[in-house]
Amino acid sequence: MTIQYTDWGRIDYAEAWEKQTTLFNQRVQAKLTHPEGKQDHPNLAVFCEHPPVYTLGKSGAAENLLINQQQLAERGATFFKIDRGGDITYHGPGQIVVYPIIDLEQAKLGLKQYIHLLEEAVIRFLAGHEVKAGRLEGATGVWLDAEIPGKARKICAIGVKSSRHITMHGLALNINTDLSFFHAINPCGYVDKGVTSLEQELGAPQSMETCKVELFKELSSLFVLSK
Repeated sequence: MTIQYTDWGRIDYAEAWEKQTTLFNQRVQAKLTHPEGKQDHPNLAVFCEHPPVYTLGKSGAAENLLINQQQLAERGATFFKIDRGGDITYHGPGQIVVYPIIDLEQAKLGLKQYIHLLEEAVIRFLAGHEVKAGRLEGATGVWLDAEIPGKARKICAIGVKSSRHITMHGLALNINTDLSFFHAINPCGYVDKGVTSLEQELGAPQSMETCKVELFKELSSLFVLSK
């Protein structure tokens, strides 16, 4: 299966959510209308960045947002309760957000396999920058030093939604992210785990455009192999 690269650039979260939902609903409706027929909608990997925003998944706890509405406004941030899995996370400038809108049935992937594939793409991307990353048992996302007590720190959050095997939402990878925004939450519901970015690990800002191209290359190669 092949996927198509799309870049929405810097976009408000509400607008991106609306656009993403429209594409998702079109794919779901097409499957309902023509369950055995050819699907004309492409499988997309939508890349973007958001202004500062906190999002809370449907299984998340509101108390993991540690600031009130006034403090949110003072930080220039917004807050949304959304329909993905997972708890609370932060999106902002310097972070690559990817929303794959794909048909898992075409890809011959179950939901757990799909999440594993997203994690693997990020792990391989980071390995290309000589950053060793992996998984944390019992958690989604991509972590550094996951096996070392007190050292585990998250570099990529993953939260998805699937209906009729069509996906939306996806991953958020910290490249040059201002990590101070994470102080206002218990990231993904954890009170004892840290967060990091590629900039922090390498000691210098990274090219967002180059990182997008590299990450898409890893994603697309894994989706081709999945069929």
